[in-house]
Amino acid sequence: MTRQQVVERSGVPLEDAIRLWALLGFAHVEDDEVVFTEADVDALEAAQELVELGILSAERQAALVRTWGRSFARLADWQTSLLATVAAESGADAEETVAALAAEVVPRVEALQTYVWKRHLVSAGSRRLASADTTTAAGPAAPLTVVFVDIVGYTSRSKSLSEDELVQWIETFEDETTALVVAQGGRIIKNIGDEVLFVADDARAAVDTALELCRRGAEEDDPFPEVRAGIAHGETVRRLGDVYGETVNIASRLTSVARPGAVLVDRGAYHALTGEDGHGDQDSDVHPDLTFHRLRRLSVKGYSRLAAWAVRPRG
Repeated sequence: MTRQQVVERSGVPLEDAIRLWALLGFAHVEDDEVVFTEADVDALEAAQELVELGILSAERQAALVRTWGRSFARLADWQTSLLATVAAESGADAEETVAALAAEVVPRVEALQTYVWKRHLVSAGSRRLASADTTTAAGPAAPLTVVFVDIVGYTSRSKSLSEDELVQWIETFEDETTALVVAQGGRIIKNIGDEVLFVADDARAAVDTALELCRRGAEEDDPFPEVRAGIAHGETVRRLGDVYGETVNIASRLTSVARPGAVLVDRGAYHALTGEDGHGDQDSDVHPDLTFHRLRRLSVKGYSRLAAWAVRPRG
């Protein structure tokens, strides 16, 4: 179908349909191009029904659709690259092999993606209900421990690696970090090149995760890269799977000034761990296996006198 036929079938105004397709990141098409299918009609009708049901306002619809577009575009790019690699390694005709693989793979991937989404939907819904009393217009604002973990010397190291080696290096970092974060009850928010952002409800779990990642990065025989981490605890705003606010900013700033292999925590995280407001090197009776070293106040972007502690395993 043409786009005009799609909007006539769906009952959605052409202007609204074009806006939705643009937010999803789809390429612009002319009126006479026959590139749409019945699935496009169904999608427009579903989007319109969500608005009519009051589930989505125009603003929220735009934010949600834009997030879908970015997320699935990245996922689709990775999946097609994987299929192309398999086709190239098979030695057969690439186009035919990709088409054959897609016919077998796509239905299974679609089913798995739906399964993963539903599992995460249940978990996210449970967390929302638990923090319903702190909901704001932008999203639930609740105390969270926010952690950035950054690869040390990424730029210089990446120059010495081939493309395949660089991909393998980054994937090792992301895979191992994700596994440890999830095992400790945390949640990955996003990977940002050489950096991972994750959150945890429990400050001690967040610190343990960061310390273990730094320990692994210090081992010469471990392929895991050398890292550093910044941790802050306080109220954060959650929106469309991301986190915002001063707590996130502070965690990022601490990471930028941490030495290789170091884990820095802000006053909020220090208080959550020790129960102390923080004056000097006050170790905790609650966590006697950790030591806390008060740093001189840091001057970083947006914060001229930021209180911070370096946390280490005792001994």
